[in-house]
Amino acid sequence: EGMEVKVDVQSEEMNSNHSDTSQALIQDRDPKRINKSLKVTFEDVIAEPPSVRSFDKVWLWSHALFEVARLWFYCFISLLLAVPLSLAAGLLFAVLSCLHIWLIMPFVQLLLINMHWIRTVWSSILNILISTYFSSIGKCCGRITIHLERHEDR
Repeated sequence: EGMEVKVDVQSEEMNSNHSDTSQALIQDRDPKRINKSLKVTFEDVIAEPPSVRSFDKVWLWSHALFEVARLWFYCFISLLLAVPLSLAAGLLFAVLSCLHIWLIMPFVQLLLINMHWIRTVWSSILNILISTYFSSIGKCCGRITIHLERHEDR
């Protein structure tokens, strides 16, 4: 009988952590269930009512071709598009993160620190103008009641 021998240079702990991580990535590719609406099966797309039916062999071959076409065309299209789109998305998120961290948030914090008086004046203006307007509208409309009745005409 043949015996298989496997020699691994890495330590066991490093190998187990790496294999656990890569197995988790390969097994559950949508852990946050972002694409739960894309669980499309043949029965979701094509359904024959009991009154109109094709031959059984036509139904079986249609089902098989649907599944094979869906799987292979998805694999082919993702082979062509996944790497360039991943690179573009990574670049875009890197640029947006850099802008947010190094430009936008320091500017916002600078405004919040140096413009406290504007926030105080703005909140006072809103409280004086908007709050009084909406509270008076609420008092005017607070007593309105609507009764719906159904009249049956014969």
